[in-house]
Amino acid sequence: MTEQVIWQDRKHFMWFPWSFTRYKLTENRLFLETGLFTTHYDETQLYRIRDIKLIRSLKHKIFGTGDIQLITTEQTQPTILLKNVKLSHDVKEMISKLVEESRKRNLVREVSGGLSGFDFEDADADGIPDVFQ
Repeated sequence: MTEQVIWQDRKHFMWFPWSFTRYKLTENRLFLETGLFTTHYDETQLYRIRDIKLIRSLKHKIFGTGDIQLITTEQTQPTILLKNVKLSHDVKEMISKLVEESRKRNLVREVSGGLSGFDFEDADADGIPDVFQ
């Protein structure tokens, strides 16, 4: 089954999409294709995206683009940067909406806090802190 592409674009140079970096977004995944001679294909499930940041320098504002930074729970690629995206604010909002929908569909909830800040001793090295045994 092929997913419907909701948005696709290339990294822009000034106003022009002259690059060998392509972005494609479906309702469940984000695809990145980079390179001319050696092409790398990366894919990220949308529910793994934790935070989205839009960066627009003066150059970006002049050329109508922006960088979208995605913070993920992926071990191999914790940060994804979509560079020089046209209509970057609209694309960021679209990604944000699709991430929330994907999390609901996959029953993913973000848990913050947890046991960080506590230093529990695990003398027998079984992975369970001694205070809980």
